[in-house]
This record gives sequence, structure tokens and C-alpha cells, in this order.
Amino acid sequence: MKAPTLPLDRLPIPDLVPATRAARARLEPLFARRWVRWLSWAALVGFLLFSALWIYFASTIPSSEKLMAYQLPLPTNVRGNDGNPVQTFARERRVELSYDEYPPLVVQAFISAEDKTFFSHGGIDYPGLAAAVVEFVGKKATGGGRSKGGSTITQQVAKALLQDNSYSITRKAREGILAFRLESTLSKEQILELYLNQIFLGRNAYGVQAASRAYFDKDVADLTLPEAAYLAILPKAPSNYDPVRATQRALDRRNYVLREMENNGYITAAQRNEAAATQLGTIRYGSNEKFRQQGGYFMEEVRRILAKQFGENADGEHPNSVYAGGLWVRTSMVPHMQDAAAEALREGLAKFDGGRGWRDLGLTVDLSGDWAGQLDRAPVGVGFSDWRKAVVLAKSGNEAEIGFTNGSKGVLPASAATQEKRGVGGAAFGHLKPGMIIIVKQNGANDYALRSIPEIGGGFIAEEVRTGRILAMQGGFDVIGSSYNRATQALRQPGSAFKPIVYETALENGFTPASIVVDAPFCVWQGAGLGNKCFVNFDRRYSGPKTMRWGVEQSRNLMTVRTASQVGMQKIVDHARTLGVGSFEPYLSMALGAGDTTVMKLTNAYAIMANQGREVKPTLIDFVQDRNGKVIYRSDNRCSIMDNCNSADWDGKAMPRPPIRAKQLLDPMAAFQMVHVLTGVVERGTATILRDLNRPMFGKTGTTTGPTNVWFVGGRPTSSAASTLAMTSQGRWVMAPRAAASRRRSSSNLPKRPSRACRPCRSWRRRASAGSASIAPAVAACSDPSPFGRTRSRPSSGKPSSRRPNRAGRSGAAVPTRRKTRPTLQRVLQRLRGARASPARFRRLRRAVQPRPRPIACQLQRRLTR
Repeated sequence: MKAPTLPLDRLPIPDLVPATRAARARLEPLFARRWVRWLSWAALVGFLLFSALWIYFASTIPSSEKLMAYQLPLPTNVRGNDGNPVQTFARERRVELSYDEYPPLVVQAFISAEDKTFFSHGGIDYPGLAAAVVEFVGKKATGGGRSKGGSTITQQVAKALLQDNSYSITRKAREGILAFRLESTLSKEQILELYLNQIFLGRNAYGVQAASRAYFDKDVADLTLPEAAYLAILPKAPSNYDPVRATQRALDRRNYVLREMENNGYITAAQRNEAAATQLGTIRYGSNEKFRQQGGYFMEEVRRILAKQFGENADGEHPNSVYAGGLWVRTSMVPHMQDAAAEALREGLAKFDGGRGWRDLGLTVDLSGDWAGQLDRAPVGVGFSDWRKAVVLAKSGNEAEIGFTNGSKGVLPASAATQEKRGVGGAAFGHLKPGMIIIVKQNGANDYALRSIPEIGGGFIAEEVRTGRILAMQGGFDVIGSSYNRATQALRQPGSAFKPIVYETALENGFTPASIVVDAPFCVWQGAGLGNKCFVNFDRRYSGPKTMRWGVEQSRNLMTVRTASQVGMQKIVDHARTLGVGSFEPYLSMALGAGDTTVMKLTNAYAIMANQGREVKPTLIDFVQDRNGKVIYRSDNRCSIMDNCNSADWDGKAMPRPPIRAKQLLDPMAAFQMVHVLTGVVERGTATILRDLNRPMFGKTGTTTGPTNVWFVGGRPTSSAASTLAMTSQGRWVMAPRAAASRRRSSSNLPKRPSRACRPCRSWRRRASAGSASIAPAVAACSDPSPFGRTRSRPSSGKPSSRRPNRAGRSGAAVPTRRKTRPTLQRVLQRLRGARASPARFRRLRRAVQPRPRPIACQLQRRLTR
């Protein structure tokens, strides 16, 4: 049904002409006056100007959508492999809570101190603003100081969002506009939640929860009335109400907040009097850490990785930044192994460097100022828990007065500073001067001895063989004194620690551990300009024909160069590149470790060999979650390969196993044999000091000319490790004790597990498992079963073997024999003769020897076990 329509001329249109005439009759006399016209034009111009300014300032402040999506800057929390927190990366230490988690007492205290009309105004307190404007004009007219801001809690939140702390009218205008926008977008509870989580309250604490921990070591739910009132006075100026330096001022201001709470009806007079009679009760700054900041160089490397991956500061491209993204990071660090590695390396550095005299740090402080603060900010790391950095305050007679970072003082007697000053001579005590920063060791309650930070550097890394996860890392004496990580950044020559790569290449090209290599002079013609280059052993002696195994154990340079010459340096440098050690030129000197590499790269190469030649990549971070718990980074891709990590329900099948994702970089048999050979270095070779650990271990020492670098690289079946010192003069025995100390501390409670052999070797091991001690040599010849076997081969007597050596080429290099041919089996029989086997059994075994491949040796093994 259509509605009825009326013609246009019949519509009831009101007659506005009389009203218009009446208004004009009233206004024309007024506008006839000049001042009325001027005032009207001024009002119009003011309105237009105000509108233009509003539009200008409003375009520079966050929109309502951005306000709804705003996230507070939160620190990054780092955990060890066991899930316990070990470190935080923060510029603003903050703990975010919801409004409901703040007790009413805390909310009432802050409202009484900052904005008692918060729940009633619309974002701006107009009486307070007018008073602030009057005071501002008066200060400007008289040239006084800074006037009060008169800001509400909403305006303080707006100021924090704008990140503008300038003292200007334009900033206040932007604050006011943003305050109106906040009030129209968020509820009062949401605004107060932002305020309580965002404000700076001193001691690097942002937000009430962080401040509650920093000042009282409590959560906000456990705060008492006087404690809540004290925190409420801090937003204005935390330094002005410091509980140590300005105790009385802090008490007066706290009592003012208590009176305001009483006037607002939140507490009674009796509660106010009781709270006012209470002392502040704050704790000492920095004494409330719930966990010890661990990691040192490990955590610094994690921070660098995160900064490269996610950025340091929050912006449009990096919402999950290190210092504001609130990341949760799970690392591979094992805390007790990290502590053991750091302690062992520091002890080794300090022990070596301590015998070279005392070294001046070259740092001073101004004793006329805040010497304790200057000392605390000095970039010096002491490393040990009983070492402390101090400043010489005065010196008289046979003692010197020293001061510490907390303001306390002590006495350093001359008898505790008798070591010579390095490079100068004379007792170190005579070189001490007031204002000089020194390092002392605390021996008793007030007993100190002079120490010095080691000048040499070193690095240590422990890596899990199967996964490549870095379990521990130490890149120097202390990360505070030097953040340069010598485990990942320092390129050093590995020396003899590179030799296993040479011999592993030889094993893949026809050599065996029993191949004979001549330990004799070896020279290379370099041309008419350079002449002959003759290599020498460490002891400058020669041993004649020896097995490759013996050459590795005794670290014979000539045998290594001769092997490299025969195999070909191009193959060796290709192997080194495949293992990630480095890209080197195919020169013979590279076989002796003349190329530069890092501790991490060489450790990973040994881990690949111990992992049966399968590729592993070193990682420090397992996974990273954002502030909402979503995984945004993983070090592996097992879930993407398996496709069933997030199944909704069990499908009735067996638990899915992650597939092997690694490439086969080396021949598994050659890698296995190389690791077995390296066990002899610990049992009989250059690292026998590690034999006292009584654990299955493999490894290789390394030194360079001088020596300027000292290495030990090796490990257990489950983990590989490397440690190095730079600029030492103690030779190969320097790093092995450090490795032993680290292993002793980190693996004291771990089971002794042998290595897993490759699949063919496991079947040979099962055949030999029933053997007795007298057949151990046959087991080794049959399959080299486990690189960490329980039996030990007898050390070489140094006498020439009765076995016929391999034929030599023109250069004197040994030509490798085929694996397990007659000469090898004859050597097995020779060892059996030494094992005092019965003549009849020996004759039976003699008849069984045929020039056949390796299974013949296994046949000997079975006959021996009958």
C-alpha cells in the first residue's frame, strides 16, 4: 500500500520571514558598533586557527586502532635446556599484569597520589590545568624554573605513548588531544592498567610489579599499606625519594600519600597512624634477583643471534624485538656445564698468566667525586666469585686503603702484593697509586690479595654430537671486560688439531689405521727463488716406518705431511671445506694446521666425525616464542618434515620418529676409524693426562710455532668439545688439563657410554662380544668395534716391527695397502703370540690365515672364542 502524497504547493512550509526580520533588527544595531565586528572576526579567526591546530596535532598522534593494539615493551626471557630462567635482555625491566591482578590498596594509593578525580574527569583536570597555566605564565614572566604540569593519569599515559619529554606548549597540546582520544577509546580500567604497567619507578623498574620486586622483593599482592604508599610517590621523581640517599624526604612524601588516602576515604585514621610510624623497609638495590645471571659469552652470542633475526628495537619491521618484544627463548645451554667450562678456562688463564707478574689495568677514577659509582661503571670483569674490583683510596707505609663498588673499604697489605710488575720489575705494591683500579682476591673477612686480569685469551665450546646443540661456551676470561668471543669470532691456527681431517681423507682414499708411513725427513722444492722447504717434527727426531695410528697418537708432523702429499692437498682442503672448517689453499703447510679457523668450526668438524660422518650444524637456540606463546623460530624443521606433529588425536600407530635430516658428508667407516684412532691420543699419545678421567674419550692436541696457539679438541660419544689458548708458551700440555678440569666438573654424574658404531661394524662387534681379554687385538683388527672400547691396546714399545713395511714411492711416501690383507693379519698373529696363546691354538690360527678381506679376521675371532 502506497503512502498518500501531497502536491508541492500544498506542503505545510513554515514562514521564516518574520523570524528572520526580527533577528536582523536585533543584530544590526550590534554589528553597527566597531568593537562587536572586530570581536566577531577575532572569534572566527580563533575558531579556524584552533581547528587547524587540532587537525595538525591530531595527525601526529596514534589513531584509535593503534591505541587498541598497543603493546608494552617487555624484556626477553632466556631459559636453559632444563627450562629454568638463566638470563634476561631488557632496557626496561617490566612485568605486565592485568587490572584485576592489582590489589585495590595499590590502585587507591596511586590515585590518591597522582589523580584523585581520575574516575570522574574526561581526561583533563580543568582546575588543575588552569592552575598550571597561571603558574607557567608567572614563571615565564619572572624567569623562574619549571612549573608543575598538572597532568592527569590519562595525560601521563599519553606522554608515555608519545615518548616526548620536552618542556613545551606543543607537547602539552598533543597530550591533551591524545588524552581525549584515550578516554573515548579505552575504559578507565584499561587506562589505569596501562599506567600501572608503564610508569618508571626507579632502579630500572618499569611498572608497579617490577618496582615491588626491586624495592621490597614482593609481588604487588603482598604489599602492605606503607609499602604501597611509598611506591605511589615515585612517579614524580624516583631519584628524589631514594630510600638510601633521601630517606627523610621519602618518609615525608609517603606520609602525605597516607593522609590523602585518609581524606579520600580509603583508610581510617588508625591505619594511617600505624603506617606512618613504619620505616620504609626497602631492600638493597640488586639483591632481589631470583636467579643468577648465567651464560656470559653464551648469552651474548644468543643476544647477537636474536638481534640479527628480530632486531634490537621495536618498529614496524621488528615487532618481536630483543628489548621490547617479550620473547621467550629456550637455549641449549646446560647451566652446570657452562659453569664448569667458565671456571676451568678462567683457572687455566689465571694460572698461566699469574706467573708472568702483575699487570696494571690502566684505569683510574676521580676520588674527589663518586668514586664508588665510577668504579661500578668501570668496564672490568673479575670472573671469579671471590675476586673483586677495587680502587686505591690511600697508601701509607706497608698497607693501602682500598674501596669497593658498594662503598665499603678494606686494607691491602704490602705482603699480599709482592709479585713483580710486568715489563717493569719491582714489587707491585710500590706501583700502586691513589685512584688506580685494581683487582683483589678476598681471602678472609678483611683480608685481600692483589691479582691481575690475564692478558692472554682463550675459548671453549662443548657441542652435542647428534644434534649440534651447543651445551657450553666460554669466549674469554669475562664478558664484562671483553665481549669479543674468542670461541666464535677469533680466527686462529689449529696446528696439529687439523691433522685428523688429513688422516680421515687418507682413510677414504685407501689408507687404513695400520698403513705404514715413514717418519723421515721430507722436503719440497719451492723453486729457484725459495729453494727447499723441509718439514720437521716437534722434537726434531725421526722414528722410521710407523703405522698411521701411531703417527696420529704421537702427532708426527713428517708422517702427516707425507700422507697429505700422497693423498693430495686438493682432496684435503675440499674435505675441510665440506666440514665447514674453512676454505684453504692446497699447500702442504695447511696439513699442519696453518689455515685460520674458529673454535666452533673445528669443534663441529669433530662432531661430524663422531656422528658417523653425518652433517650437524651448531645451534645455540632451540626455539623462540613471542609474548603470546606462539613459536616463531625453531632451529630444526622436524615438524615440517613429519607433517603430523600437531595431530588432533592418536591414530593408533606407533609414535612418529623424526627422520634423519642430515646429509652424509663423510664415509661412515672412515669417520668411525678416525674416531677410534683418536682414542689412542688419550690412551697413549699426547693427551694422556685425560686418561685419569677413566671415561671413553677421543681427542687431539694442537700447537703452533712459538707456540702462539694451544688447542685440544675431542670429546665423548655424546658430545665434542674444543678449548684453546692464544699467545702461550707451555706447549700442548696447557689445554689438556683445562679440558680435563671441565670434563671432571661437567660429567662427574654422567654414565660411561661407548660410541655407536656404523651398521656393518655393529654386526662384527656382536660376533666378538663373547671374547675374552686375550683376544682384544683380534677384535680391533676385525672391526675396530667401538672407538671407546673397554680394552686398551698396549702402548708401542718403540722397537721396529717385524712386519714388512709397505713399499715406498719416489718421494719416500708410503703406498697404502689394501684393507686387512696378509700383512695386517700377520700383525694380528704376532700380537696373539705376545698374548701367550697355546702353541696348538696358534698353529690352528696360522693355518686359517689367508690373503682375504676383513671377514677372515672375524673368522679368527670366532675360532678364538670357541
